[in-house]
Amino acid sequence: MTKPILVIKFGSASITHADGELDETIIASIARQVAELQEQYNIVLVSSGAVAAGKKFLHEYSGTISERKAAAAIGNPLLLSKYARYFSPYNIAIAQSLCERRHFSNRQQFLQLKKTYEELWASNVIPVANENDVVSDLELKFSDNDELATLIAVGFGASLLLFSTSVGGLLDKDGKVVPEVPEINESILSLADTKKSSVGLGGMVSKLTFARLATRMGIGVVIFGIHTTDGILNAIAGSTGTVCLPQECSMPARKKWLASGSLVTGRVLVDAGALTALQKRRSLLAVGVLSVLDAFEGGEVFEIVDEEHNVIAVARAKVSSDLLSEDNKQHDLEVAHADDIVLL
Repeated sequence: MTKPILVIKFGSASITHADGELDETIIASIARQVAELQEQYNIVLVSSGAVAAGKKFLHEYSGTISERKAAAAIGNPLLLSKYARYFSPYNIAIAQSLCERRHFSNRQQFLQLKKTYEELWASNVIPVANENDVVSDLELKFSDNDELATLIAVGFGASLLLFSTSVGGLLDKDGKVVPEVPEINESILSLADTKKSSVGLGGMVSKLTFARLATRMGIGVVIFGIHTTDGILNAIAGSTGTVCLPQECSMPARKKWLASGSLVTGRVLVDAGALTALQKRRSLLAVGVLSVLDAFEGGEVFEIVDEEHNVIAVARAKVSSDLLSEDNKQHDLEVAHADDIVLL
């Protein structure tokens, strides 16, 4: 039987000291715990830290886009060499996987990426994924590595996604770790600290946002403290951190990819009638579109929003939005087929 897939994301604040130096004690601990899990899971590590590790080599670093790219170019080999060093005693090889948004927005490229990972797993090699900051287009960047980890988990059908933090998990208003979250709703999101670390892009808001997507796609998520003893092993056991329970999801793999990995280019506002039809798993017709908020071409992915501007679905367009802007739009014009619409 194929082993279940486990995705573990480590943020910059988790694996570096305050000055940006890689924390080798933490990386050694990661290697030890992940080595214990190798027989049970196909594992992907999503690791930040390249920019933090490389920026000290740049004179008068101030964090501009070009400086971040240069720091990533320096830091990526440093980061991978540390992982390779500490996994070596366990006879585990690691592989670098630098990802860009297009690897997920184009389904053929996504399937090629998945096939590459399967080849690595077949030889007991663990891929270490990170955004390809050196060449990533600013407009098409991942929001942070929490998103990258989630896209990998959802797209590959992972059973579990772990987010490491420099704290013990999601904290309640009294500063205590919330042990279990049945559903990530507005009440849970309101607990998130909006602060970001000095070395990373994300924060608890990001983790909860992407944990909500993952759990809706049937994936269990644990937000755990990297400094907790055996934090990874205990997170998998559900005995530490914040366990976010997976929701029921019978969505086929293609629709999961559409909901999570596609690059959204457009947006339309629909009326109550169209919303009702979508909830009944029907196609989106032009008559139900009130306005085009962002243009798109046929074949591209767009968001569908209700009259309160809440995103209710994503869909792959059958036609260009130009046809929806005409005053005499056809009532039976199908904007997106039901099979290409995913309710969120």
